[in-house]
Amino acid sequence: MLRTDDTVLVLVDIQGKLATLMHNKKEFFENVARLIKGVKALEIPIIWNEQLPEKLGRTVPEIKGLLEGLSPLEKNTFSCCGNPDFMEKLRSTRREQILLAGMETHVCVYQTALDLLPEGYEINLVTDAVSSRTLDNKLVALQAMKELGAKLTTVEMALFEMLQVAEGDKFKKIIEIVK
Repeated sequence: MLRTDDTVLVLVDIQGKLATLMHNKKEFFENVARLIKGVKALEIPIIWNEQLPEKLGRTVPEIKGLLEGLSPLEKNTFSCCGNPDFMEKLRSTRREQILLAGMETHVCVYQTALDLLPEGYEINLVTDAVSSRTLDNKLVALQAMKELGAKLTTVEMALFEMLQVAEGDKFKKIIEIVK
C-alpha cells in the first residue's frame, strides 16, 4: 500500500513539441496535473526531470506552472537514473515507493523503471499519467514493466490509497482535485 511518508513522485520529460504528439494528449496532461496537485496536497516530494531541454524544449506550460518552487533535473540519458543528480536527490528523500509518471512510456519511463526496480524501489506506474505517441507502445511498455515487478495504478487510485480516510482537509482537497 502506498504511504505518504514513503512515496515520491518522479516526473519524466513532459516537454517540448514531443509532448504535443502524445496519444490522448489532453487527458494525459489533465491527469498529470491532477497527480501533481494531489501529491502536493498530501505533501509528497516531487522530482522533476527534463531530457536535453536545450534540444527538445522545456516542460510544457500546463505542467510547468504547477511546479513552482521546484527546478528540473536535466539529463541526457533515457533513464533518469543515468543522471547522478537524480539518484542523489532520490536517495535524499529516503523514500522507497515511487509514483512514476511522464513520457514516453516505452522509452524514458520504461528505462527509469528498469533501473530502479533492481535497486529495491517499489515502482507504481500511474497508467493514466504516462503516455507515448502510440497506444501500442504505451501498452507494451506497461505490460513489460508489470512483468518485471512494477505495480500499476491510476491517479485516483494512488491518491485515495495514500489518503486512507474519507475525512479532513486533505480529503476535501483531493475530492476537489479529482472532480
